[in-house]
Amino acid sequence: MKQFMDKDFLLTNEVAKELFFDVANTMPIVDYHCHIDPKEIAEDRKFENITQVWLGGDHYKWRQMRSNGVDEYYITGDAPDREKFQKWAETLEKAIGNPLFHWSHLELQRYFGYHGVLNSKTAEEVWNLCNEKLQQDDMSVRNLIKNSNVKLLCTTDDPIDDLHWHKVIKADETFDVKVLPAWRPDKAMRINKPEFADYMSQLATVSDVEIHTFEDMKKAIIKRMEYFNEMGCLVSDHGLDYVMYAPASDEEIEKIFEKGLNHEAVTALECDQYKTAFLLFIAKEYKRLGWVMQLHYGCKRDNNTTMYNKLGPDTGYDCISNFAPADQLTNMLDAINENGGLPKTILYSLNPGDDELIGTVLGCFQNSDAIGKIQQGSAWWFNDNKTGMEKQMTSLANLGLLGNFLGMLTDSRSFLSYSRHEYFRRIMCNLIGTWVENGEYPYDKENLTEIVKGISYNNAVRYFGFELQ
Repeated sequence: MKQFMDKDFLLTNEVAKELFFDVANTMPIVDYHCHIDPKEIAEDRKFENITQVWLGGDHYKWRQMRSNGVDEYYITGDAPDREKFQKWAETLEKAIGNPLFHWSHLELQRYFGYHGVLNSKTAEEVWNLCNEKLQQDDMSVRNLIKNSNVKLLCTTDDPIDDLHWHKVIKADETFDVKVLPAWRPDKAMRINKPEFADYMSQLATVSDVEIHTFEDMKKAIIKRMEYFNEMGCLVSDHGLDYVMYAPASDEEIEKIFEKGLNHEAVTALECDQYKTAFLLFIAKEYKRLGWVMQLHYGCKRDNNTTMYNKLGPDTGYDCISNFAPADQLTNMLDAINENGGLPKTILYSLNPGDDELIGTVLGCFQNSDAIGKIQQGSAWWFNDNKTGMEKQMTSLANLGLLGNFLGMLTDSRSFLSYSRHEYFRRIMCNLIGTWVENGEYPYDKENLTEIVKGISYNNAVRYFGFELQ
């Protein structure tokens, strides 16, 4: 029997161990999609206790605590942090097979030097050890990033953001990790939401463009894109229920936009028509600027109305959606391609059943603009576990070129989540090592090294055009 999460954790053969320890584990991290708060980096925040680090905003953990019957008082409520931590430790005892069990213990090992098991009995010991460690200077936010070997990270930013904290970070010569904004214009697309008109008013103010028409809105958006571009932005992102394609005339779009500005209800079809027009417009601008377009879809959000009204969005009440019509996805990509050319594009579906679909869609739009121009994103959200990662990489290998894969991202709000890159790299090396051990791929150390280095780091640096070595 193997020891619990020892140095060979998840590595089941000799080639896997060689690839991980000699190659993957030595590579830096580029985190091209996360939800880190740039203010905390600029101010070099230090956390008072492990609950602030682990449970503040982490809806992954909140979901599991609810599944364990924990009262909301100990999750998002006003319970003392020590009691919240205790409830998480008790929950973790039941989390056999769950990635949160592995992530939590990887973080304890790598950042706190704790190689035991966190449970209800050890919670006091771990609480005291972690909190003592968190007071040290090397546990400040900036040092956590640097000591994790992160070379660059992209935050997630709204078009109306003034990017003040990015300016502060950029001007500080004592911090050499690149922190770049990433463009997320979801609020400008949500014409069906009651706050749409107010958002348009805010966009008009920050862009200094009066917005009365869809054409006015496009001018305002372009001005904000130019500002983001000046600040080093190279990445965009869209959170969609699904990738839609419902074309409409310019006149129809203007009428729909007018309804949104006037707080009038739009139909589902009108909403899709507006979003289609928006994506066709914005993708052309991405192509012009050389930005990468990320499309995250396949999620049904805010399913518990009672708790949404109490806590708001992103609090752990989302699920996988099985509605993502392939014809609309491919028609949208084709229309963008016809409308000025596809930018480099990454497709993420929350539904693992879409892996093979995406794998075949990629091949329809690849060209010599870039190596692996159209990508399948890494196993995302509910899928960034051992099974989901293996499935996604196997599907990509079956239908495309795994060697061009962009690898892992954290998609996290936590500064301890960089250990997930180690988790991913172990799984990736074991998968590749298993194929080699089975005689399915030759043991060519030089070629295997290039593949593993690429997936771990080099492919993303090249693909996004980051100015890194």
